[in-house]
Amino acid sequence: MKPPSRHGPAVAAAIAIAAAAAALSGCGSASSNSSTSAAQATSPASAAAAFPVRVTPANGPVTIKTRPARIVSLDPTSTEDLYAVGAGPQVVAVDQNSNYPAGVPKTGLSGLTPNIEAIVRYNPGLVVASQNSGGLVSAMTKLGVPVLIEPAVSTLDGAYGQIQQIGEATGHAARAARVVAGMKQQIAADVREAGTAHRGVSYYWELSASPFYSATSSTFIGQVVGLFGLKNIADAVSKPADGGYPQLSQEFIVTAKPQVIFLADNQPADGAQSPAVVAKRPGWSGIPAVENHEIIGLNDDIASRWGPRLPQLVAEIAAAIERLQ
Repeated sequence: MKPPSRHGPAVAAAIAIAAAAAALSGCGSASSNSSTSAAQATSPASAAAAFPVRVTPANGPVTIKTRPARIVSLDPTSTEDLYAVGAGPQVVAVDQNSNYPAGVPKTGLSGLTPNIEAIVRYNPGLVVASQNSGGLVSAMTKLGVPVLIEPAVSTLDGAYGQIQQIGEATGHAARAARVVAGMKQQIAADVREAGTAHRGVSYYWELSASPFYSATSSTFIGQVVGLFGLKNIADAVSKPADGGYPQLSQEFIVTAKPQVIFLADNQPADGAQSPAVVAKRPGWSGIPAVENHEIIGLNDDIASRWGPRLPQLVAEIAAAIERLQ
């Protein structure tokens, strides 16, 4: 499913990458930052001993002969994963949408329309992307450069698996295991703290407004919110063709009366929707979430990615649930 062109980067990525993931599969705080030091990374000697490494991303088995010293990332989530596992010092270029952690070597490269010649100029030993667009895998393989396609995931285990795989491919398997363990621990703690008193509470997850796009329980986001037992209003109108990201009518949302509204379209590029803007929408004043001030503005980037900052998203959701009247 191709998102409307007026959608901002975070919304477009959430929908377009998810569609690409479905195609690849044949169907229709633990975070780190750029201050990661070489001392935290696997030592050159131990890394060399661990190679060659064979991993199996979405594009099939890939053998990485030596520890990649120059990595190009064409996906924001993969960029976050690389830095979280300690491979930041090996990253020489990231795509135009990668903006975390601060100081990443951002370029004009695109994961949606990759320019092979531009990528090659960075002399990469490994390329990581979320989809095989523009013959990326074939072109880089011919040049002897391994490529990992790490598409949007539909489960938490899928997110953990990608982090571990990126750690193995870059010589940081042990660090990746610690990152995953920390994520699991923090997420479990937040879910436990929120309790079970609000199970069955209805919610609306807004990816964009005018038109209104949402995410169902079958998506990765749906699974994350599902940890708390909430009921997704979008499930009632979802069809196989929408890939878990249906377009909802305003009338449907108003009639469904969600008790909580999560906004993943806060940034200017994504629509600049806010609790105040939503409260002023015609006809929305009678929605319980609006009446009770349960409109939660999320961090758009974190809400559209599936990497090491997931515990922050879970914490935001948990805090909203705990405030329910």
